[in-house]
Amino acid sequence: MGETQNPLEVLSLEALRRRQSLKWRAFGDEVLPLWVAEMDTPLAAPVAQALNRAIELGDAGYPSAGPYIEAFRNFAARRWEWEPGAEQIRPVRDVMTGVIEALRLAGELWDTVIVSSPVYPPFFNYPVTAGRRVVEAPLGAEGRLDFEMLEESFNLRTAGGQASYLLANPHNPTGTVHTRQELEQLARLAADYGVRVISDEIHAPLVYAETDFTPYLTVDPRGYAVTSASKGWSLAAFKAGLLIAGEEVASELADLPPEASLGASHIGVLAQTAAFAEGEPWLDALLQGLDANRMLLTELLAEHAPQVSYSVPQGTYFGWLDFSEFGYDDAPNGGAERPIQGPAKHLLQEAKVALTGGHAFGTGGEQHARLNFATSQAILTEAVQRIGAVLVPAAGSGPDRLSSG
Repeated sequence: MGETQNPLEVLSLEALRRRQSLKWRAFGDEVLPLWVAEMDTPLAAPVAQALNRAIELGDAGYPSAGPYIEAFRNFAARRWEWEPGAEQIRPVRDVMTGVIEALRLAGELWDTVIVSSPVYPPFFNYPVTAGRRVVEAPLGAEGRLDFEMLEESFNLRTAGGQASYLLANPHNPTGTVHTRQELEQLARLAADYGVRVISDEIHAPLVYAETDFTPYLTVDPRGYAVTSASKGWSLAAFKAGLLIAGEEVASELADLPPEASLGASHIGVLAQTAAFAEGEPWLDALLQGLDANRMLLTELLAEHAPQVSYSVPQGTYFGWLDFSEFGYDDAPNGGAERPIQGPAKHLLQEAKVALTGGHAFGTGGEQHARLNFATSQAILTEAVQRIGAVLVPAAGSGPDRLSSG
């Protein structure tokens, strides 16, 4: 495909149904899957070429991460005018593995990890597997950071020991992109209470033109960031991530266990290096397609499901949908990784559309579901039409609450 062509409009539904990935295999062929964070795109040409070269050469050995680190540094310099030093960066298996390694470097067993819910579900369970306690400091109005809540949480949790704050930047699932002023305020608050901030920036390439992305480490030299090309170029199969230390704590990377850097796969490093080094034309075409889709979602909901509240995201390819006008039961019914509670359960059963249930995102996720609009406009249109056809407002529900803000 040409790199100026919208990659979301290349593959037919028939072609997508031949995929063997989780998104397309978890539910039957009657279901339109708009749940897990996979995009319905072909590979960017530079990525496909890098993978084909590796296959032709039998290049299936251990990873050499130097070019990967340089490709990211150059990408960050072009995209965000930020170029962390190579000594600040280490390869890791993937972003959430990098989060765990950062928590270990920044604190101790049984430390508290604070998260701002509703937030990416692994923020709750991955730290627990690493021996940490997770507490919530929910988002405030309009899905932005609530600094009074954060200060209260930082104060309480640092009184009896260390604490870390796990930031989603941009925020998943709301699509909020934190401003530089907000991140500076967070950094000051963290410094006041001795809290270490770890910023998950995997969605950073997916920020729309009207909004500026601010890398967290540009405002906090004692923080950590984790990232990869996985979300921007839909490369979840090619495991590789980067752990980045703030300038003042780069020496802590010496304590990173050797096996952490060996976790990235060679094929993943090759794919993601190509994405960062040569994949920007494809990314720009993708962003144009995603921009059109986020606006189309606004129009489709207004027409077919006007009582569903939705705020257009500033980043990511997620629509965070509020179904509270419909009175769905959010009682648990299955594992947290399956979108089968509340409105998502109803829509899977009745509309044959798979969304991710809001309950998995913690406090504030009740009566919500996350919709992945990184698909073709035809699939997105049919999905919302199906959703609208099965929604029945609860008795006494209020006026239409659709928001484009």
